[in-house]
Amino acid sequence: MVVPTLAGRASQHFSTGQIRKNQFKANIKAGVQQIGLWTGLRNTQIAEMLTYAGYDWIVVDMEHSPNMLSDVLLQLQVAQPGNAEPMVRVPWNEPVIVKQVLDLGCQTILFPLVNSKKEAEAAVAATRYPPHGIRGVMSLARMNAYGKTADYYHKAADELCVVVQAETIEAVNAIPEIASVDGVDAVFIGPSDLSASMGYLGQSSHPEVHAAIKRAIQACKDNNIPAGFLSGNEDDAKMAIDAGATFTAIGSDMSILTKNATALCAKFKQHVASK
Repeated sequence: MVVPTLAGRASQHFSTGQIRKNQFKANIKAGVQQIGLWTGLRNTQIAEMLTYAGYDWIVVDMEHSPNMLSDVLLQLQVAQPGNAEPMVRVPWNEPVIVKQVLDLGCQTILFPLVNSKKEAEAAVAATRYPPHGIRGVMSLARMNAYGKTADYYHKAADELCVVVQAETIEAVNAIPEIASVDGVDAVFIGPSDLSASMGYLGQSSHPEVHAAIKRAIQACKDNNIPAGFLSGNEDDAKMAIDAGATFTAIGSDMSILTKNATALCAKFKQHVASK
């Protein structure tokens, strides 16, 4: 299958006034595996580099990283012309920060800790204009190419991708109800908080946690909604892909830098010590 490139879509959005195509949303709906990476180092060059490194999507994290709105804006500006869709994880499922992130031009948004159908409905409502939701109307901002995209308000939802995180056993059990919410485009299984909710804090690879992850992914498949996953452990990431995850983050910029910087330093210190 030929997957259309993302390159040039952001520039087309601003030069022609056409709404930016969310190819990531189209690909996960079509079942095309999307490989991603978390980015939390709050750096525009890293975000730009990752979008050209072969990844299909990256996460600009506001929940567990020091990314503020100004940081998100800059990373969207450098990432959207590239080949990886920038997904923004907001710090909480509440409408004010969602409104601000969307006005910056974010088109794929990740909501943490969504445990029920009601909470999923609230997440979707924050991304929709009245009468379908509660998103505030800004007349001129980056999201509508500073006024050039005349039909943005009516077509925005078509290219918005709403992803909710199932991070507890309560959420895993509620996946059928969460998946039924109109406007929820995907469910992302968060293994760290899931393991903690099961009494296995810091043990994301525990057999019981693996069983819950597989059950969550199967529930997504049974309810015709794409499932996402994150793990810096290669075996766990492959396990999720094999179980049916459609979009899989395989690590983070911080873990890659830490691991490789530590290994390189150790190698040369060992060389020096051997003299």
